[in-house]
Amino acid sequence: MTPAGAVVPGKARRAPKPKGRRKRPAGRRLFQHDRRLGVRYVAGADEAGRGCLAGPLVAAGVLFDLHALGVREVRALSLLNDSKQHTPEARERLYPLVLRCAMRSVVVSRSAESIDARGLHRTNLDALRDALERVSDGIPAGSVLCLVDGFRVPDFGREQRAIVDGDATSAAIAAASILAKVSRDRFMVRADALHPGWHFAEHMGYSTPVHRDAIQRHGVSPLHRMSFQSTAYQQLAL
Repeated sequence: MTPAGAVVPGKARRAPKPKGRRKRPAGRRLFQHDRRLGVRYVAGADEAGRGCLAGPLVAAGVLFDLHALGVREVRALSLLNDSKQHTPEARERLYPLVLRCAMRSVVVSRSAESIDARGLHRTNLDALRDALERVSDGIPAGSVLCLVDGFRVPDFGREQRAIVDGDATSAAIAAASILAKVSRDRFMVRADALHPGWHFAEHMGYSTPVHRDAIQRHGVSPLHRMSFQSTAYQQLAL
């Protein structure tokens, strides 16, 4: 008989299991937030490219029918989160899942010329409003709530709510952020082939050292926004 507590030769003790709950997938937490809003339809909007020196501003809208979403759909989007929290490869994997699970989705863009003509802030609000109007069109008033990341959209007839850190809080906004970011990145990769000197596929139009150096060497491309008072432009004769 082996004494109590003795170690039997040839048998290793199992390490104790770590205590504490398993971390809940972000997507489930985000959907729980949207369900607590108490409406059947939740529409979210977000944009990508607002702070870029070049390329379009892209906004997306996503409408979820929370009554129609089942366990399969929520499980498929269990990794849904703010697009900035994902690698490009992870965003590409989530992109078709969002399209499949959403009741409606739309992507709209505004060119550099439009940003220069109307101003960045006004253009951004117009794109978000356009995306929300398209995905919520025809849905009865009172059964849909429109969510925007961080601020309200003026001159918009639907009930709406600004959500601080919305793309990390609401499933609808996070889904819109995925569509907007992936759509814009795909555009900038194609633009890199047309304008190879600016390395758009590397920095996606943001003000990185590589991008600023390319502007110093080559000037600006047709995709650059001329209305920005950026240090990248200060030494150029524009």
